[in-house]
Amino acid sequence: MGEREVRLMDDGYVVLLDGRPQSHVDLDDPTRLVFDYVRRLGDLVDAIGEPGAPLRVVHVGGAGLTLPRYVAATRPGSRQTVLEPDEELTALVRRELPLPPRSGIKVRPVDGRTGVRALPDGLADLLVLDAYDDGLVPPELLTAPALADVARVLAPTGVALLNVVDRAPFPVIRSTVAGLRPVLPRLAAGMEPATRRARRPGNVLLLAGAGPVPVDAWRARSSTGLSPYQVLDGAQVSSSFGGGTPAEDPDTAC
Repeated sequence: MGEREVRLMDDGYVVLLDGRPQSHVDLDDPTRLVFDYVRRLGDLVDAIGEPGAPLRVVHVGGAGLTLPRYVAATRPGSRQTVLEPDEELTALVRRELPLPPRSGIKVRPVDGRTGVRALPDGLADLLVLDAYDDGLVPPELLTAPALADVARVLAPTGVALLNVVDRAPFPVIRSTVAGLRPVLPRLAAGMEPATRRARRPGNVLLLAGAGPVPVDAWRARSSTGLSPYQVLDGAQVSSSFGGGTPAEDPDTAC
C-alpha cells in the first residue's frame, strides 16, 4: 500500500492514497456527496425500499466511509458491514474522521472476495461494490464465481450496486453483465452521457437483483442533481452492453 493522507479541502476532508483522491467526507453534513459518482450511489440508496427505512448494507471497499455515513444519516438504524483490507487507511480515517456514536457501521479488515465469501446467505438488502486498486476494480471481484457469491449474500429482494470504471467498447462492463445475468438477471445502469457515447471513460454503475430493481425511482433522481446522468433499463443494458463473456477465476478458466 502507498502513502495515505487526509487533507482539508472543499469545505470537507479528502482521503488520498498515493495522491489520488479516494473519498470526500463532510463531518458536519454526511448527506453532502461531492464526488459525482458517489452522488449517484446515494441516489440509488434513496430509491431502495421505503424512504428513510433502515437497510442491511454490505460495502466492498471503504476508504473514507462516505457512503456508509450517508446511509447512517438518511436511514437511521441501518446495519452496515464494510470490507476494507487496508487497516492503516481505516485507522487513519477513524482517527481523523471519526464515525458518529452508534453509527451501525462495522469495518472488517479483509479483502472483498474473502469477506463476501464469509458472509451468511441472505444477509443484505444492498451490497455496494466500490473497491479500487490503482484506479481499477480488482478483477477477482468481477468473475462469475465472485458475482454468484454476491447474489448468495443478498436477501430475496436485495440488490447489488457495482461501480466500475470502463470505456468503449466496455469490455469490463460487458463481461460483468454476462456474469450477473445467470444469478441477478434484473439489471439497470447509470452513467454520464459522454461515457455512453464513447467520448471518454467513466464510472458505470450497474444495478442488479433477482427481482425487480427500482429503475423508475433511480431515473427520477438522475435528472435533478447538478450533474444529470442517464439510467438505462434492462433492455437498454442488453442493447448497450450485451455479447460479453463472463470472467472466470484463473484456477477454473479453460
